[in-house]
Amino acid sequence: MKSIPGSEGKKSVLQHLYGMLSGTGFRQLMRYGLVGLGINAALYACYLLLVVWGAEPKVSMSVVYVIGLGIGFYGHRKLTFSHTANYKHAIARYLIAHLIGYGINFLLLLFLVDYMGLSHALVQAASVFVVAAYLFVIFKYWVFSGKNYAAS
Repeated sequence: MKSIPGSEGKKSVLQHLYGMLSGTGFRQLMRYGLVGLGINAALYACYLLLVVWGAEPKVSMSVVYVIGLGIGFYGHRKLTFSHTANYKHAIARYLIAHLIGYGINFLLLLFLVDYMGLSHALVQAASVFVVAAYLFVIFKYWVFSGKNYAAS
């Protein structure tokens, strides 16, 4: 198969996906899933409880999102990615990653619930998976990647 001129040494999307899911990447994905499943199951129950008690869905999502930040940082840093580099740099990147994740979650609720009329419970359940996929990639390659801290 011919390569595109100037693309030598560049990986295709499939090569990146294979690299992410082979060896260490696969183990990280499994640990990420287990840690995330535990955290998100508890937080989703809290979300539903807050809504039942009368809180607006976006407010409830915001509250549980903030609670999940602290729990998730420790769990994913230690258990998922075995990150040992400077935690202060990782926290800053973690918060930036989650700000974007929060935005994705908020926009999904806003558009799909407020404008499309879908069930908030179903949209929030699906949002967990959408945001989780985004966060795994950004955690692996930016937040908890050891090569990002070589100059620190």
